[in-house]
Amino acid sequence: MPVQIGAPAHDFSDPTGLLSDCHRRIEMFLGALNAVARGIDRPLSDEAIRALDSALRYFREAAPKHTSDEEESLFPRLRQVHHPDVESALTKLDSLEQEHRQAAPLHDEIERLGQQCLSRGSLSPAEAETFRKAVTTLISMYKEHIGVEDGLVFPLAARLLSQTDKATIANEMATRRKVRLATGIPRI
Repeated sequence: MPVQIGAPAHDFSDPTGLLSDCHRRIEMFLGALNAVARGIDRPLSDEAIRALDSALRYFREAAPKHTSDEEESLFPRLRQVHHPDVESALTKLDSLEQEHRQAAPLHDEIERLGQQCLSRGSLSPAEAETFRKAVTTLISMYKEHIGVEDGLVFPLAARLLSQTDKATIANEMATRRKVRLATGIPRI
């Protein structure tokens, strides 16, 4: 039986809760990248190598699904809701999508340099500085980005989307992860 540490995770019955849970993982892996970045110009410990590899894998494999959850499932449905609270937040959706595009080259740079580090054991001082700057920029971007989503967008969606929309979003999220929804809704 899995052990739950910290706050209980949400399941597919609460898609905005799942998206918020994903933000906690993003923050955790950004923290791991930041910790690794401090010593990436020296040979990494086994623990740092595992942390770097895990963070790179997360941002390469799982994070794009989260972006799709927002841009392909959640945001389009919010744009269809005719409510003053949502209409005032619509400009935020456009900037959130733009931020996803601004983050992509930073993720690419971190992936490239991180893989170099994993294959060589460390980065040159110049490469390490580029890696650190990319990580620092991402942390700053995500702090604001996550604040808007967790503080404004997700609560609006939870309150104003229909149960049908929420179920459809959950099904799309599960499909992206190749998880079948059944009567007992699994966690992701």
